[in-house]
Amino acid sequence: MDLELKDKVVLVTGGSDGLGAALVRRLAAEGARVALCGRDPERVGRVVKELGETGADVLGVPADVTRQEDLERFLSAAEGRWGRIDAIVNNAGRSAAGAFEQQDETVWEEDLQLKLHASVRLIRLALPHLRAAGGGSVVNTLAVSAKAPGAGSTPTSVSRAAGLALTKALSKELGADNIRVNAVLIGLVESGQWVRMAEAGGRSVDELYATLGSGSGIPLGRVGKATEFADLVAFLLSPRAAYISGTGINFDGGMSPVV
Repeated sequence: MDLELKDKVVLVTGGSDGLGAALVRRLAAEGARVALCGRDPERVGRVVKELGETGADVLGVPADVTRQEDLERFLSAAEGRWGRIDAIVNNAGRSAAGAFEQQDETVWEEDLQLKLHASVRLIRLALPHLRAAGGGSVVNTLAVSAKAPGAGSTPTSVSRAAGLALTKALSKELGADNIRVNAVLIGLVESGQWVRMAEAGGRSVDELYATLGSGSGIPLGRVGKATEFADLVAFLLSPRAAYISGTGINFDGGMSPVV
């Protein structure tokens, strides 16, 4: 299926590693023009170099999404290069969950800044450009704990639940501008964090994924693939999903008890 993404300009935060990098590769393969950002300049550079060698039109900007000035620089670089913005993906994030009583104000503030406030800021900055393009698409990467939080899931479950509320509210507010807003809620999925955990523990990442898949109660019995995540988000960004807005899609192999 042609997703009709050729020459569309898409911004992806957290695009230099794991799920974000897989999405950048998928969008580039569809012919989209992709701007990605990440905090590690080396990782950003590796993805840009890899895709540049394939002829893809990709821009990399080292940036910390919790800083307003970095987001402004990221968006300005993309708009300056291509003259438009058609879609954004708020994908920056990291695992942050544990016992509530052990989490101080700093833990909560850092999580909310990274997973909620950064998304709010980028959407606000992108709105004039999306309207100028005649509409567009926003996808927020969240977690299934936003719908079904468990013990020891804070602060992530709380910040992700706020992201889900933001998704629904903005889908209603921005629909008149032909701007669609959706979310993908991930469960156990391949990511750079798992790779680094496996390396730190002296084991293969395939072994770690097999253990996680068989022991986590996932009905499909395996960890999700980053490429599968990329396929789903690329579809939601595309004109093929033109009547889908305001929804949070579980990407968890059936693990969540909540639809």
